[in-house]
Amino acid sequence: MLREPVACIVDPHAGGMSGHTGRYEKRLSDLGELYANVQAHAALVAQLGDAVVYAVEDFRPGSHGGDLNFGTTRMSPGRVDQEFFLTRGHIHAKADRPEIYYGQSGHGLLQMESPDGQTRIVEITPQTICYVPPFWIHRSINIGRTDLVMVFAYPSDSGQDYRIIEMSNGMRNRVVSDGDGWKLVDNTSYKPRTAEDVAAFMKDYV
Repeated sequence: MLREPVACIVDPHAGGMSGHTGRYEKRLSDLGELYANVQAHAALVAQLGDAVVYAVEDFRPGSHGGDLNFGTTRMSPGRVDQEFFLTRGHIHAKADRPEIYYGQSGHGLLQMESPDGQTRIVEITPQTICYVPPFWIHRSINIGRTDLVMVFAYPSDSGQDYRIIEMSNGMRNRVVSDGDGWKLVDNTSYKPRTAEDVAAFMKDYV
């Protein structure tokens, strides 16, 4: 089917996008299981009145192969104890599908993890394009003092799979403040995936 071209205007500071077909947001109370310090998370929810941590506006032409979903993510700055605000993270349901992120404003990280537990970090600043290759789990982290705004695009038939992180009690490493910047520390609750788990993701998808 021949589709009509579309132009969407991105606000690089507010993070909105004209012409979006969908929008969702995650509040601090939605993300409690992501942080090590449960008490600090509960206290921050009470203090901030359950603030929005990140909001996504996207354009989805359909779920068929050969097309692209795209949109914007806006993340607030903040920390739970020493951990920065972050997204839930996912691998694609069809794990061999890639994704790109393009920084618009702010300072963030793309934290990536292979199914067998290797970690990679790419810093995101304005005009930075991050390529997330097939088979990598990925999440966004705002390490700056202002909103982090990014544009993303991925194949329309990718889907999202959040359970790969949940089944391992998070990602192998946590990103925490070291005073002036950030550092990686071990996630002491992390449960490595079995060889069978890894093989279930590392395959060709139709």
